[in-house]
Amino acid sequence: MTSFSSFRTIAAVVAMGAVGAAAQAATLPSFTIDPSAIPGVSSPAFTANNLIVSDYAAVTFNGGTFSDVGFLSIQSAQSATGPVATSGLNSAYGFYIQFTGSGPTPAGDPTTDFTKATFSQLSYTIYGYQGTASFGFSGTTPTTTATNVVALASGSLISGSAVTIPNGDGTFTPSGSAKLTLSLTPAGEAFFTSPDTFYNLASTAFSNTSSQVETFSNGFLIRQGGGSVNFASAVPEPGTYALLMAGVGVIGFVARRKSAPRR
Repeated sequence: MTSFSSFRTIAAVVAMGAVGAAAQAATLPSFTIDPSAIPGVSSPAFTANNLIVSDYAAVTFNGGTFSDVGFLSIQSAQSATGPVATSGLNSAYGFYIQFTGSGPTPAGDPTTDFTKATFSQLSYTIYGYQGTASFGFSGTTPTTTATNVVALASGSLISGSAVTIPNGDGTFTPSGSAKLTLSLTPAGEAFFTSPDTFYNLASTAFSNTSSQVETFSNGFLIRQGGGSVNFASAVPEPGTYALLMAGVGVIGFVARRKSAPRR
């Protein structure tokens, strides 16, 4: 059982993380999306730096491990100055993320114990579609009615974790975050139009209320949970910079040798 002081520390860390995310919103890299890359869609392009998503996920526990599968439906977009107009989103077209993840998790009852799980595997695909779609569950399996989908991007885990915090009334609040690789398909290169060389990282974070959580015998569902997704480019490690500079030096040396007058 988590002590009161530990719980207070955990709550403070979560709160500081939320404040930090809000403070950084103005500095998130911008990107431009052109929905007309989806067949049959003519909605205008928009530029944003953050996508707001609705989470439909099933988390299942199995003897010290967990699995997490579901959909993230993109609901709206933001820029550093506020909401972004996304004409036609979720009426003329839509896009969503389908994901599957797993990892170790400590034993414990999330309704009474603080728990922290770490992703050891997490992969996803971003899909676009024409028209409207709904998201929900068939039993404990997340579902969508989207048809004729087009794969736009995919990626896999760099790092990620999730926590549950008991509320003291038999309910609990789950949240999580992850950093992932990002690779566009040819259709995705026409959908994510700017920057020209698009970002290669995706970051996502979620914080749900207890009313969005539905428990079942060995896990729980998150129905219409809240979260966001944004993009960035990986910063090369210092060793990579050294290799790059060495490469530049070699190129310069070869160029000088070629341009030097022959004796």
